[in-house]
Amino acid sequence: MVTSSSVPRLVVAAPSSGSGKTTVATGLMAAFAARGLAVSPHKVGPDYIDPGYHALATGRVGRNLDAYLCGPELVGPLFAHGARGCDLAVVEGVMGLYDGAAGEGELASTAHVAKLLRAPVVLVVDASSQSRSVAALVHGFASWDPEVRVGGVILNKVGSDRHEELLREALDSAGVPVFGVLRRVARVDTPSRHLGLVPVAERRGAAVDAVAAMAAQVSDGCDLEALMGLARGAGEVPGGAAWDAGAALVSSPPPPLPVPSLQGVDPLRPPASGAAAPAPPLRPERPRPQTPDGLEGVRTGSRPQAPDGLEGVRTGSRPQTPDGLEGVRTGSRPQAPDRLEGVRPVVAVAGGAAFTFSYAEHAELLAAAGAEVVVFDPLRDEELPDGTCGLVIGGGFPEVYGAELSANEALRKDVAALAERGAPVAAECAGLLYLGRELDGLAMCGVLDVTARMSERLTLGYRDAVAVSDSVLAVAGTRMRGHEFHRTVVEPGAGAAPAWGVRAPRPRVEGFVQRGVHASYLHTHWASEPGVARRFVERCRTS
Repeated sequence: MVTSSSVPRLVVAAPSSGSGKTTVATGLMAAFAARGLAVSPHKVGPDYIDPGYHALATGRVGRNLDAYLCGPELVGPLFAHGARGCDLAVVEGVMGLYDGAAGEGELASTAHVAKLLRAPVVLVVDASSQSRSVAALVHGFASWDPEVRVGGVILNKVGSDRHEELLREALDSAGVPVFGVLRRVARVDTPSRHLGLVPVAERRGAAVDAVAAMAAQVSDGCDLEALMGLARGAGEVPGGAAWDAGAALVSSPPPPLPVPSLQGVDPLRPPASGAAAPAPPLRPERPRPQTPDGLEGVRTGSRPQAPDGLEGVRTGSRPQTPDGLEGVRTGSRPQAPDRLEGVRPVVAVAGGAAFTFSYAEHAELLAAAGAEVVVFDPLRDEELPDGTCGLVIGGGFPEVYGAELSANEALRKDVAALAERGAPVAAECAGLLYLGRELDGLAMCGVLDVTARMSERLTLGYRDAVAVSDSVLAVAGTRMRGHEFHRTVVEPGAGAAPAWGVRAPRPRVEGFVQRGVHASYLHTHWASEPGVARRFVERCRTS
């Protein structure tokens, strides 16, 4: 019997970014799904965009496997959670096979995750400018770490029959199987911009066509039977039982750490080169969050569309629950909030084209903690959903939709009123920009007295953070790992009560805790600290 921890699986990797991983991985997912297989899609690392294409290819929620954000010990259980009931799992890697968290060795690399999953690796090689040298390249990757099993290669951007013949001859002499050859063709229509591919939610019709083109290319050029045979050779995934949101909430949180000092840290100014690090961590003097007022008079929401990856979360209508999000309630419209024990408080989650960055486990944890998760679209809806007790605004592209978000004055005022009443509000990156006073000169919600603007500089990387201020998400001293990915700047960079103290790449505080609001640039994965969801829902019940 195939279980979620023994499901056949492949990891699609490459020597470097730009080799064709996304085309091959998404194409494989769609090609196997077209054969009637239930395919579980996964992505190594924190990326939100590729999983949207994976979901389109498979009909299941795309899930991330990030050994930095969640810890190596959760990779296996999270994989098994996503792969429940599936015939095959395809895992798309990140960057080059051995590239991981900077300065952390193999941590969070595709190779690391492949080892944690005991999964064979298929190496996608851009062969456009080489012939016999491909054997040396592949040999190096296959022999670098004996614990990584490179099962074979798929050659991409092959120019001609003669080119293919030379490549196969070289790899055959090296004893490396070739599972597929993709010819140099016109690029599949997957447009990019300042943060990578354009998300599926912004181009659904064109994205459907792109995924179909990937599937056709892979089906024509790859030996799907041989790849399935390789996948069946994967070992049992170590790590115990599949992750479960309800069970995760029962576990005890780790003790708080010392809180970084604010002494000498200017949130608006980076330290001078060679400057000494801040003083040893001490609990800073800071304003305490005020006790929230009630939520009487919460206004009524409309019936928006669900964003990618949250199709089964209630959106005001009665959608079906998709594979991979069972247990997230999809019932009828809730009544206004009250404080009776057992009542499920409504947590509104921003979606639509402007807010596409969210991990599926967040909604699952909120639902398991007792919330009614309701998606709304800030581009379309003029009011928050009926009975909203709390608000979650994840990442996305408000800078692309600034004019439309600004024009929706009714919703901006509704969000500001909710925050003013002290309701719990959790905002990450794009959510932080939306809660500010203005973005590139356009009026936003005005919950936070900050301005935001686009920047030429890309801020990207993992962060090791400690909560500086007690908030609706965590007590001061809670340690979480996060990820930053943006080309914007907010001024000031932190409030009187900052959200996080970040230790690297330079010591600093960032973000804002203000009454019930927690807003920050940091993207976090709540599976690493399920108490975040429990604390948020408890505040929704008691506010």
